[in-house]
Amino acid sequence: MPLQLKKVEPARGARWLGDAFALFARRPLAFTAMFAVFLFAALAVSLLPLVGGVLQMMSLPLLSLGFMVASQSALFGGPVTPAQFIEPLRADPARRRSLLLLCLIYGLAAIAILVICDWVSGGAMQRLQELMAQGTVDQAELDALMAEPGVTAAAMLALVLGSLLSVPFWHAPALVHWGRQSVAQSLFSSTLAVWRCKGAFFVYGLAWFVVATVFGIAAALVFSVLGAHSAASMLALPAGLLFSTVFYVSLLFTFNDSFGGAQGQAADGEPPAA
Repeated sequence: MPLQLKKVEPARGARWLGDAFALFARRPLAFTAMFAVFLFAALAVSLLPLVGGVLQMMSLPLLSLGFMVASQSALFGGPVTPAQFIEPLRADPARRRSLLLLCLIYGLAAIAILVICDWVSGGAMQRLQELMAQGTVDQAELDALMAEPGVTAAAMLALVLGSLLSVPFWHAPALVHWGRQSVAQSLFSSTLAVWRCKGAFFVYGLAWFVVATVFGIAAALVFSVLGAHSAASMLALPAGLLFSTVFYVSLLFTFNDSFGGAQGQAADGEPPAA
């Protein structure tokens, strides 16, 4: 059936998150493995000279679409595998070209944002990224970098520009894949959909804030009672992996409510098998 732009009630924003956790609970290992495979592949790609960073950024639209395809499959009892990241690229040539063009535009725009923010910080953002990539971070060096003029302004600018970039690309890959829209049409439709559902997205973001805050407080209290304050930091990596995976699972629900089509269509436009 054709995709139709819909207006979503604000309360649905919290439901998106609840539905995502419920669907994740059906296939926790499969969804987590998907995200872990992507992280490993992105790390490997980033090591390529010159083009590594651009290719890494270009892969993000395929990450979101791959998770939407996998989430749709899970809703109907189908498989969840890393192969679903490249499944959209097996579509007809027109959709494949549009998806690759979306990836290119997103990658170049994301790199441009990083370059601008690094310039605003006087190069401190680049040094900060290099420091964080080392794994073991010297706290004194980190504090010195964070205290440099421009770092706070650059971080705020990155947040604003990154948020603005996410709006046209939020639904765009799915609109190309399921809606067969052109690149320009998908970017416009995504922007319009996010704007029309801004109340739901606000509640969605608020729900994420509440979940993360409650988790952090609960973890701190538990480890405080156990007398293992330093061990609380050990939860950061698994919690980040969990929340990131659930976030990508939730994208399908934001799309389904906004356009009402993904869960009723297969990639070729035919109804999926139940």
